[in-house]
Amino acid sequence: MPIRSFSRYWSRHLYLRIWLAVVLVVTLLMLVVGWAWRATVEHHAAPPTPREWVVLNAQGEVLASTTRAGPGAPLAFDLTLPDGQQLQLQVQRNGERSGERDRPQAMPGMPGFVPGGAGPFSSHLPPHLPPHLRKDMPWWAKPSGFFWMLGLIGLAVAMGLYPVVRRLTQRLEGLQRGVQRWGEGDLSVRVPVQGDDEVADLSKRFNAAAERIEGLMASQKSLLANASHELRSPLARIRMGLELMGSATADASAQARSRAEILRNMAELDQLIDEILLASRLDAQEADIGTVEAVDLVGLCAEECARVGATLEVPPGQPQLEVPGVAKLLRRLVRNLLENARRYGASGQSAPEERGIALSLTQQGSTVRITVCDHGPGVPPEYRERIFEPFFRLPGASERVGGVGLGLSLVQSIAKRHGGRVQCTDRPGGGACFEVSLPQSKTANT
Repeated sequence: MPIRSFSRYWSRHLYLRIWLAVVLVVTLLMLVVGWAWRATVEHHAAPPTPREWVVLNAQGEVLASTTRAGPGAPLAFDLTLPDGQQLQLQVQRNGERSGERDRPQAMPGMPGFVPGGAGPFSSHLPPHLPPHLRKDMPWWAKPSGFFWMLGLIGLAVAMGLYPVVRRLTQRLEGLQRGVQRWGEGDLSVRVPVQGDDEVADLSKRFNAAAERIEGLMASQKSLLANASHELRSPLARIRMGLELMGSATADASAQARSRAEILRNMAELDQLIDEILLASRLDAQEADIGTVEAVDLVGLCAEECARVGATLEVPPGQPQLEVPGVAKLLRRLVRNLLENARRYGASGQSAPEERGIALSLTQQGSTVRITVCDHGPGVPPEYRERIFEPFFRLPGASERVGGVGLGLSLVQSIAKRHGGRVQCTDRPGGGACFEVSLPQSKTANT
């Protein structure tokens, strides 16, 4: 059970795996370096030269010589005295002797006698000599000391890497928690962005994607709620018209009025459903909404202006202005702008000349601008962005002029799908102007 728990803990914590992997690599590197260093030292080290020890008399003559049999072994001398007597002597350092009784004694004046020393023929030196006299290697240069030094370096590296690895993985864990909460349905979750590396870039991209999806979900909810409300009104009017037509007291004229009302509401329903479906397709970027081709805006705008009696203004000497796009969508864009101007900018007038609806085409560089202006009450500044939201209508305008509030929203969606934009401005002298900018060289985003 503990092994299984440790395995689960190991698999779930990325920082632990990264840290231990780095520590293992550093350890292996130190071992390889240490082994290579020792092998190199042993290969190039010269074999030790045996040291010869001699005993001299007062005249400096060599009485005997010997070498040490091994590390810690005593020095054995065979001396021949002047009277011919043979004498065997053993000399050993104080730190290496096994006992006082094994050590030979000597009298002052004998060769090898050291006054104040630890014994005769002693080669013992004072223990506290400077390093240059003892000629010892520093501890880190010795084989054992070198490995200790590598161990300390590895420990320092491991301790220094841990906070770095932990900080990195903490950001990943924060991103993981944010994605988990977002996946559970909390679309408002955003993860903190720290630094400027790959993790920060991933956090930025997640936040952007989460914000876009939250906006799309809110748009879909709003679309569904508003569509349900808008569908309910014409359906209720159709039901009432059918009841009036079936009434026994209804005369022919009342039945004709009810029939006309039913047909009008059915046409409104058909338009509403068509606009909702088109808005859904435009919101879905992967949806195929038509073939991109060169569309002549002069001919298209002339046809739509003739339909509603609007004035068309074209730059002199330009019989056509072509932009890449989907013809039916661009026609819908122009028609919605003209219908919006006719509905909200007519000011109760009946003659087209008095309505003052004008559509102008201009070209600036590689951009074509479609501008539709009216002589209506205009759009207040605080509503010039909101009027492009689905189902939004100016206060009081819905009951007066009808409409479902999707026309300008579709204009904005169509313009974006063609790489353009739309904006609302004031018309000099009163009224509103809607300006759509479309690129002539950029491929439509369909």
